[in-house]
Amino acid sequence: MPADTDINAQITLILGGTRSGKSSFAQKLAEQSGNQLVYIATAEAFDEEMANRIDRHQQDRGPAWQTVEESRDLAAAIAAHSAHGTTVLIDCLTIWLSNLMLTEADIAAAQNALGKALTEAPGPIILVSNEVGSGIVPESALGRRFRDESGWMNQTVAAIADSVALITAGLPLWLKQA
Repeated sequence: MPADTDINAQITLILGGTRSGKSSFAQKLAEQSGNQLVYIATAEAFDEEMANRIDRHQQDRGPAWQTVEESRDLAAAIAAHSAHGTTVLIDCLTIWLSNLMLTEADIAAAQNALGKALTEAPGPIILVSNEVGSGIVPESALGRRFRDESGWMNQTVAAIADSVALITAGLPLWLKQA
């Protein structure tokens, strides 16, 4: 099997740092499935820079993709859009976690619901998440909590996933394969 693909996976987690190429890699992986494509976007356009970033991602995907915006209830979005013959790409879990933290949502309950939705999904799911634990220790308590919650979340999803890849400089290192 080529190093850049794992077509046998039902659940795939793509990890990487900022601008590592993880979103592009995940998109190409989804497109290789030959399935209908659904993109679940977790970002909200709170400012002009984020609005521009969202627009750029939408243009990069093209017309083959159905875009669903869901910043908090990923479990419901997965249940609504996962189907045989459809590949769902969720980008990204760390922004979703940030949204949950900012609204003081029950993170454990949301992550449990996500795990249940992933294991019950009838079609392939690709999830993108940032690897934030490799950098410096954040100065603020909130920053340290986010780093910790993100690490725990990635571990939980990786345990459920059939395949996990770490993307660095646009190149995948498969940590786990179906």
